[in-house]
Amino acid sequence: MRPALLDPLFAPLNSLPGTGPKAGELYARLLGRETIDDCRVLDLVFHAPHSIVDRRHQPGIARSPQGVIVTITGRVDRHQPAPPRTNQPYRVFLHDDTGELALTFFRVKGNWLEKALPIDETVTVSGKVDWFNGRPSMVHPDYMVRAAEGENLQLVEPVYPLTAGLSARILRKAVEAALTRVPEFPEWIDETLMRKQSFTSVHDCFLALHDPRDETDIDPQAPARRRLAYDEFLAGQLSLSLVRQRLRKVAGTPVHATGELSRPVLAALPFSLTGSQTTAIADVLKDMAGDERMLRLLQGDVGSGKTAVALMSMLAAVEAGGQAVLMAPTEILARQHFATLSKMAAPAGITIDVLTGRTKGREREAILERIASGETRIVIGTHALFQDTVVYSNLLLAVVDEQHRFGVHQRLRLTAKGISPHMLVMTATPIPRTLVLAAFGDMDVSKLTEKPAGRKPIQTVTIPTERTGDIVARLRTALAEGKKAYWICPLVEESDVSELMSVDERFQVLVKEFGPKVGLVHGRMNGAEKDAVMLAFKNGEIRLLVATTVVEVGVDVPDATIMVIEHAERFGLAQLHQLRGRVGRGDEASTCILLYKGPLSENGRARLSILRDTEDGFLIAEEDLKLRGEGELLGTRQSGTPGFRIASLEAHGDLLEIARKAAAYIIDRDPDLTSPRGEALRTLLYLHRRDEAIRFLRAG
Repeated sequence: MRPALLDPLFAPLNSLPGTGPKAGELYARLLGRETIDDCRVLDLVFHAPHSIVDRRHQPGIARSPQGVIVTITGRVDRHQPAPPRTNQPYRVFLHDDTGELALTFFRVKGNWLEKALPIDETVTVSGKVDWFNGRPSMVHPDYMVRAAEGENLQLVEPVYPLTAGLSARILRKAVEAALTRVPEFPEWIDETLMRKQSFTSVHDCFLALHDPRDETDIDPQAPARRRLAYDEFLAGQLSLSLVRQRLRKVAGTPVHATGELSRPVLAALPFSLTGSQTTAIADVLKDMAGDERMLRLLQGDVGSGKTAVALMSMLAAVEAGGQAVLMAPTEILARQHFATLSKMAAPAGITIDVLTGRTKGREREAILERIASGETRIVIGTHALFQDTVVYSNLLLAVVDEQHRFGVHQRLRLTAKGISPHMLVMTATPIPRTLVLAAFGDMDVSKLTEKPAGRKPIQTVTIPTERTGDIVARLRTALAEGKKAYWICPLVEESDVSELMSVDERFQVLVKEFGPKVGLVHGRMNGAEKDAVMLAFKNGEIRLLVATTVVEVGVDVPDATIMVIEHAERFGLAQLHQLRGRVGRGDEASTCILLYKGPLSENGRARLSILRDTEDGFLIAEEDLKLRGEGELLGTRQSGTPGFRIASLEAHGDLLEIARKAAAYIIDRDPDLTSPRGEALRTLLYLHRRDEAIRFLRAG
């Protein structure tokens, strides 16, 4: 049960003022939740300000610097309304001892300005000053009050991330109401660490987080932020340790590989394994031969040969008399793995089946029967593999592809079903070490660092969108020579908010150029539609595939040699690297064209040049972490990834190490969290929505 102490924080967000039905959708968008019903008071308490407005700067009108927020107190001299039926602004002039200032307002209706700024009244205004031809003006001041009421002006004000349509004032009111519900928490950090790090109580840290007095309070190293970041890391590491402890407690079945199936398969492979593939296979076989369950993360760049490692691991399970499954995040990928693995495993002569949400009726029943009887030795599929209707004869190994779409919670669910196979998790996204610790601290790691022989480097170029016409001309030549190309866009449909090129719109433009050779794939299409288009692309009926990032993961069309990515400046580095990895899979030279809309920021230029200069996914991931932070690096928070709300791996990496050690120590001394400190730690886990780990404690 969640401690009653937390009830006020887990109350629905719409119990706060200013969060009614109208604003609900805006809050949901701001807080990254599906609907307002998923938002809790807690979400606003964790919604930290990113900067401050400092109204303490009161230099006088003549000494106000350009473009800086200042506070001015002066006497109102005259009003100059806009002439009728013009686009001219309404101006109000005021003066102080140093000079005259024009307050400028556009599209003014009614007489509210005459009431707000009466002539001869002394008023205090705050906003940015702009100088033009030696005269200062302030457009739409943030604040205007009569000097007599000026004492109430908040001189230092936090600035929060916002979403279109939600005003800062309304959000601030809701945050203030949320803060009144923050209770005094029991202390879960030990005294020595509290003293050493100068941490104060959680309650005080939340209040300080939302009441910054100057720039240093917004800095990630501010004491309140460090304490809250440590808590976030500790909750994460503790839940990972609990998972690991439970998963390890369920004994694994030792798997002893005989080589009887893997030998003929290896002999028939058209390539020899790389050094790191051989090492990774040895790591896996050693883990599976022990009494404890294997929990291993296999990291390998696009095209580094993870599939071969997975196959050798699965064959070992089959040699030991068991079954193995490979679970992929999407239907397309599952069917592709099935095609690849069936071909590779043919010399071993074993039955492989594929099971996805789209396998229906008789075909499904026949497959389920073969799995239950043990006739099927290897099953490939999507989440459908772990539904209640699927019964295994003797499942010894689960291989999960694309880890960050399959978080800790799913690993728990699998085990909760009473299935306790060894687990090998593969990711094609090279993840920096700190992030591996944060997200997958419960796993051992193998890395594939070489590319299989025969892969040609991909030439990467950056080109501004103004030259799109040149790209289309180049494509015309390439397609006439029988080549295949991808064209990636960031959005599904045109929206008013963004002038990014939508995938539908780009598709229409390219169809006019190239006719029926162009196909379209995006996330809103259903599985069958996507598969049909991908198949047509693979078979060459379609030569140019216009797509969103649905093709990012694993789609294999070896003869595609050109990748155009539109608005490349909007994508993360790791994602661009993933997309680029869709070409260069055959023996022909390949090109990746990054189309960007200038002017690029310093950061944007740095990111695109890293991609141009290297194909080393691990290096790119480290750089991406430096440039963008970890929240975006693994995609969205919703996919069960560590999208930290306060903590940042760059700023608080030192605290992550401390949290890991603390979690290990706690689990060692109090594995069921029953001591007084253990009880406090349960509160911490609930506060950070790590309930799965607690349910697991009870189940254990």
